Amino acid sequence: MLLGACVVIGTGVALLLSASLGSDGYSTLLSGLTIWSGWSFGLISALVGGTLVVTAWARGVRPGVGTIASTLLVGLVIAVGLAVVPEPDALLPRMLLVLLAFPVLAVGIAAYLGTHTGAGPVEAVALAFDPPVAFRWSYGVVQVGGALIGWSLGAAVGPVTVLVSLLLGPAVAWLSQRFVLFRLPPRQHV
Repeated sequence: MLLGACVVIGTGVALLLSASLGSDGYSTLLSGLTIWSGWSFGLISALVGGTLVVTAWARGVRPGVGTIASTLLVGLVIAVGLAVVPEPDALLPRMLLVLLAFPVLAVGIAAYLGTHTGAGPVEAVALAFDPPVAFRWSYGVVQVGGALIGWSLGAAVGPVTVLVSLLLGPAVAWLSQRFVLFRLPPRQHV
């Protein structure tokens, strides 16, 4: 299930990026830091991701095999997806890609978290602050915060950035509450 969920997440992100209407807040943060620092996107991704995982670990959310698998596999699937999915010029097909990408991404993240094998950077830090802030909202705070910081550093934002930042956390939480397979992991104390 972990590997399948990573493939689904990567597919969702590739569809989202192919629509060219904005990305998620975390990607916007990484892009902004890349522009600001002049460092490579990969290096920034590793540094920020590592910082978020360590922050979450300090708050009791332990990394695991899922943390590593998601880092490696999701990026690979995104790269392949971007090479395969054409970037449409017209607005309607781009909007249809977003409408397809959003539920794919929500299901992928919910399935991934449902494996209880360790969360990726954004999900881990959102889980680390649940409680006191429920995942549905803490995930949005991380995404919106990332989008605002990235935008202030020169990254582009679009309507999809707002959509994903505000609605993806509630969608994942909704799936987790409705389907046992997608239950969020219990908080682990270090």
